[in-house]
Amino acid sequence: MTSFARRARAAAARMHPELSLVSFTLLSHLEERRGCRAADLAAHYALDKSTVSRQVAALERAGLVERRADAEDHRVQVLELTSEGAAVLAQVTRNRREMFRERLVDWPREDLDRFAAYLLRYNESTPDGAGGGYAR
Repeated sequence: MTSFARRARAAAARMHPELSLVSFTLLSHLEERRGCRAADLAAHYALDKSTVSRQVAALERAGLVERRADAEDHRVQVLELTSEGAAVLAQVTRNRREMFRERLVDWPREDLDRFAAYLLRYNESTPDGAGGGYAR
């Protein structure tokens, strides 16, 4: 698992030098949810709020994320991708998929199916058995 995580971080750095694996994950979540609060990101990924705050600040400085007032409660700030953030995320996603295709091209279909099933099973489990809460 350590090797897998190390490779994932290295691959993220090669795809976009300013976009860490955590940043990529946060951008993906914002795109999927069409925006959310920083506190929601921290809770979803079980991260410290200060960690999310630093990541979000870097994404804002890079012009990839912006804050806006929530339509229902103007005291709440919602994070959303900018058009540049969406474009960067789309490019990094294409690059990641191509990298995976290249690494898995020689795998038999049965192995790919088992690998995918195991990843889903792993991602859906938590230590307390509650499921969810982890990036897919």
